[in-house]
Amino acid sequence: MVDTLKGRRIAIVAADGFEQVELIEPQRALVDAGATVEVIAPKGGQIQGMNHQEKGDKINVDKTLDEARPDDYAALVLPGGVANPDFLRTDSRAVGFVKSFMQEKKPVAAICHGPWTLIEADAVRGRKMTSWPSLKTDLRNAGANWVDQDVVVDNGLVTSRKPGDLSAFCKKMIEEFREGKHQRAAQ
Repeated sequence: MVDTLKGRRIAIVAADGFEQVELIEPQRALVDAGATVEVIAPKGGQIQGMNHQEKGDKINVDKTLDEARPDDYAALVLPGGVANPDFLRTDSRAVGFVKSFMQEKKPVAAICHGPWTLIEADAVRGRKMTSWPSLKTDLRNAGANWVDQDVVVDNGLVTSRKPGDLSAFCKKMIEEFREGKHQRAAQ
């Protein structure tokens, strides 16, 4: 997989409370595939990771949402954790950032609770998706077709349920990010 994504810049949008492994593993897979990966957050400095309910490591933020431009990135990753996407979906800058990727048909990968931000961006209607099971009703109410599978791909949107799905998630994420933009039939 070395150099599969060479020359591509990938954004990971996260805030305090991200599930550590759901950011670190995709980030590592993308870097191993040759991508340049930047962590983007509402604030600069560092953001706090979580290992389920216990504090994990802090990671460095490369750019704030005020500094980052969606046009500078080929694809987007949205890690889970409960607090992270719950905070992001209330931040208009984050919602706008995510929405622009979906409008431009750029590939997006979201795991666990990550799809909450996609719901707020009004980007799930008509999509086949999965997530942490507690989001099932939220996604269905927003118009998604929720299924219980380790990984689901729908025209460049890659979703997975939990850390145990990371291997399948990262594999499909790399495939979709390599393909680039995706055309979606008019609804």
